[in-house]
Amino acid sequence: MTPGVAGIFARRWLRWETMLAAVLVAEFVLFASISPYFLDVYTLSDATFNFTERAIVALPLAMLIIAGEIDISVAAIIALSSVSMGLTASTGAGTGTVVCVGLGTGLAAGMINGALVTIGRVPSIVATIGTMTLFRGAAYAVLGDRVLKDYPPGFAEFGQGYLVGPVSNELALFVSFALLFGVFLHYTRWGQAIFAVGANPVASRFAGLAVNRYRFALFAATGLFSGLAAVLLTSRLGSTRPSIAQGWELEIISMVILGGVSVWGGKGSILGVVLAALVFGLITFGLGLMNVPGIVMSIFTGSLLILVVAVPALLGRLRLSREANS
Repeated sequence: MTPGVAGIFARRWLRWETMLAAVLVAEFVLFASISPYFLDVYTLSDATFNFTERAIVALPLAMLIIAGEIDISVAAIIALSSVSMGLTASTGAGTGTVVCVGLGTGLAAGMINGALVTIGRVPSIVATIGTMTLFRGAAYAVLGDRVLKDYPPGFAEFGQGYLVGPVSNELALFVSFALLFGVFLHYTRWGQAIFAVGANPVASRFAGLAVNRYRFALFAATGLFSGLAAVLLTSRLGSTRPSIAQGWELEIISMVILGGVSVWGGKGSILGVVLAALVFGLITFGLGLMNVPGIVMSIFTGSLLILVVAVPALLGRLRLSREANS
């Protein structure tokens, strides 16, 4: 195999997305051989509930990280949005109002994060750690130990309904938004601007890009989709607690990083995030079928996140070292 052919082969078949697809196929084979119920259509449909709500938040978060920022408060925004919906529903409001309150709360929280970073000049990791505590604390302060579950009858359709056959409303929403985000990020000038902002914000400013406007919009979008995830999760559970979505920030960020999005910005793809969400969802569901405890799943998620971040960095340093010594 000539060097040119080898390079083409490596670019085509050793891409991160290709490796994720191979892992996905391996998961199917492994869990299908372990459990006779795994390949049932409706069983697989139920498996999608293990990742769709998180994956919907991972889509805008991926673009935010590509732009060189991060939002660690996404799970706390889900909790605050859920509490807002629960309080609204307890007044007798209809489904439309409840949903709008959830989306509006998420959007407002995202705009607060965006303002702290773009106007207040607070580093995003510091700002969102602070708002994570603030939003989750506000949810506990308002609700305490209470549980709210007086939602309108039609509200359950969002998180429990099916569009057609075994295809749930949540899965249909995720696929639709994944296609929209994929087109936006990879085939529009705004998407290319997001890559440029993450790769080199200083050069992007000199090129005339409104860097802070892009960052603010991405924080707002991440908050809005966190509100949407709150609508779906609350609808599926049928109740609101301040502890809802506890620990989800790690899983959502893990989906994004596993999907090949660089933590240093400027690199990533929506396809990779979608494949990573499927990998996470099937692992969670498959381990659940094997009665693996939840704490083991948490350990696996944390270890995988460290591995995905550390290994490419280590390989990059080894490559630079070889080049320097050659």
